[in-house]
Amino acid sequence: MNPELRDPAWKGRLFWSIAIIILLVPALVATEFKPWILLESENLKVSSRFLADFFPPNTQPDFLLLVAKEAWRTIAIATAGTFLALLLAIPLTLISTRVLSISSLSGRMHHLPFAVRQLVRWVLIIIRSVPELIWALVFVRVVGLGPAAGVLAIGLTYAGMLGKVYTEILESGDHQVSSNLMRNGSSRLQAFFYGVLPQNLTELTSYTVYRWECAIRASAVLGFVGAGGLGQQLDNSMRMFNGGEVATILIVFMLLVGLADLLSAWLRKILQ
Repeated sequence: MNPELRDPAWKGRLFWSIAIIILLVPALVATEFKPWILLESENLKVSSRFLADFFPPNTQPDFLLLVAKEAWRTIAIATAGTFLALLLAIPLTLISTRVLSISSLSGRMHHLPFAVRQLVRWVLIIIRSVPELIWALVFVRVVGLGPAAGVLAIGLTYAGMLGKVYTEILESGDHQVSSNLMRNGSSRLQAFFYGVLPQNLTELTSYTVYRWECAIRASAVLGFVGAGGLGQQLDNSMRMFNGGEVATILIVFMLLVGLADLLSAWLRKILQ
């Protein structure tokens, strides 16, 4: 065979293709994944009736005003929740990041700083392992129905997510500048602001805005348990089988996510 026509990696590709199939088939069986059911005549009729209720969207002035108020409340929930997550995640990130450890400059971190960092990382794992929906159910019982429960749920869950990703971003960058600063007497905060942060600011900002976008989407789910915002109004409209109102709310959600994406692109352009 002509060597130019041979694929030297075909064995590896074949192995991983078979391995993926072996892992995927039991998962599809366990989840009872049968997409062909959607093509059955009775299911097609139900789906068509459900989608037909969405048109035309509700454009009555009173309802649009209500949706605008709830959209602003949704943005407020996402923004306040993300800000609370930042307040928790930033100090936890500074504590758990190895590159900002003065004791590790000698090559091996001391036992006490190592134990503190491992403890903080376990805290981040615990708070992000509980979905925001579960936290919302807990806080609804504590503070009652309303946006406050959504803010607390998003803040707690996203603090764990932000802390984990921030730590990985900071530790994956170039450590030479921060190490040199700390070796020459700079504090950890000085090394962070003048050495670590400038190198990773674009990536940190992009991920933070992405998490804010996720918080907007999460508020839709949290509204179903009484956490306020567009999600709660969506739940009310679905309970009333009002497809036109549901369509309007979904369109507003799409616009909010699109605006968040434009904001992220604008911030990245400024920081570059």
